[in-house]
Formats: sequence, C-alpha cells, structure tokens
Amino acid sequence: MGKRSSSGFWLTIACSGLILTAGYADQRQNPPEKTGWLESAKADWAGWPDRILQDSHDTFFRPDNLCALLLAGGASIAMNQHADKEIAEHFEEHSALDGFEDESLNVIGSPATHLAATGLWYALSAENQDEYNKERAWTMMTALAVTDLTTAGLKLIRNNENPNGGNWAWPSGHTASSFTVASVLDEFYGPKVGIPAYVLASLVAYRMMDTGDHWASDVVFGATLGWVVGHTIAGKHKLFEKPEVAGFKILPYASPQNGTVIGITLMKQF
Repeated sequence: MGKRSSSGFWLTIACSGLILTAGYADQRQNPPEKTGWLESAKADWAGWPDRILQDSHDTFFRPDNLCALLLAGGASIAMNQHADKEIAEHFEEHSALDGFEDESLNVIGSPATHLAATGLWYALSAENQDEYNKERAWTMMTALAVTDLTTAGLKLIRNNENPNGGNWAWPSGHTASSFTVASVLDEFYGPKVGIPAYVLASLVAYRMMDTGDHWASDVVFGATLGWVVGHTIAGKHKLFEKPEVAGFKILPYASPQNGTVIGITLMKQF
C-alpha cells in the first residue's frame, strides 16, 4: 500500500512536468464545442448590469479617482466664469478645422462609433472562440457604457448651452468617450498604442472647441472622466487575464488518469 502511494506521488510529479505537451495535444484532439457570437453575447449580457454597477462603484468610490474628478469639476466651474468665453472667442476668430477634417473627427470621436467598433470586435472574437480578445472587447464595452451613462446623467443635471446655442454642453460626450477608448487601449497594449490613441482623442477634444460644439470646461471634465473610467476598469479586469508565453495561453490542467494529475497546459488556436 505504501509503495503504491509513493509510485503515484512520483508519477504525479512526472506527469505534471510533461503536461505542457500532453495538455496541448488534448486541446487539439478534443476542441471545445463552438458557439456563435450571439449565444456568447446573451450569456455576457445577462450579467452585464451587475458588472456595470460594480465597475462604477469601484471607479467612482476610489479616493484618487474621486479627487481627480472633483479637481476637474472645480476647474470647470472656474473656467466657466471667464476663460470659457475667451477661449470660445479665440476659436471663433481662428477656426482651423472645416469640411472633411471637421466631419471626420466628429465621426471618429462619436460614442456611437466607439460602441459599434467595440461590438464588432466582440462579435468577431466570440465567433472565432478568441476568449482573450472577447473579454477585452467586453471590458471596453463596459467602460464605454459607464462613461456614456455618467455623461448623460451629468448633462441632464447641468443642462447648459454650448457656444453654438445648443443644449447639454457639460461634459463633452465625444471627448469623454474618446479618452475612455484611449485609456483602455493604453492599459491593454501599452504606450505604442496608447500614445497615438491619446493624440487622436486630443484632436477630437480640439475639434469640439474649434467648432463651438463645446466650451473648454466641457472638454476638460470630459477628458478627465474618460481617463479615470478607462484606466480603472481596464486595469481592474486586466488583472484577471490569463498569462501567455510565446502566444500560448497558460491554463491549469487536471487529469483523473493514474490518480490525480495536476499541472499546466499551453493552448493556442490556429
């Protein structure tokens, strides 16, 4: 009996060391049953409201985030006294964007564009059984939802006019959404993607002031809101992503054969 247990113990260690190859072979021989993106979306949608509420709580009740938003709000109030009008007059006299550039940045910075692009990212990832990118797309979707809902609520509360005489000026939805996208991409892919994304978000913010669609204070708070929400939510969910080695995902492995064998396996879809 004792000898048998000892053999089983050493067999467990040996199998754990070889499981990198065995586990990968098992994944190729027994691929998971493929489900369409719609079925995947239904499953994720069921828990989405709870995820939005939890991520909103974790974002807006963090002391550093709350401090940043309060400072941005204070800056908005201060700018609204004199600076907003002076900046708006400057852009009215020295408008730089018109025609194609203006409309392109308007579309690129639109929350609707961001949601549509993220939905396509999610659908393609789910259809290809790419759980890694599917989760990243769902995180982006959640961050955008939190930003858009917060922006809409603040617009309803403030309901001030923009330089062009339109309603719902503060904060800038285009700016907030663009900086959310840039912040999430920065968290996921680092400065090589993050910096160009921030540059594009800044151009969108510039366009909002250049065309008179928003005051400078609308843009300042919108950028801060997007930055806070994007970095917090993406940073939170990035912690739960599975690590990779040379493009292979590292997954836990367990087998009931020859006793309980526990180890790790590398998996990659081709």
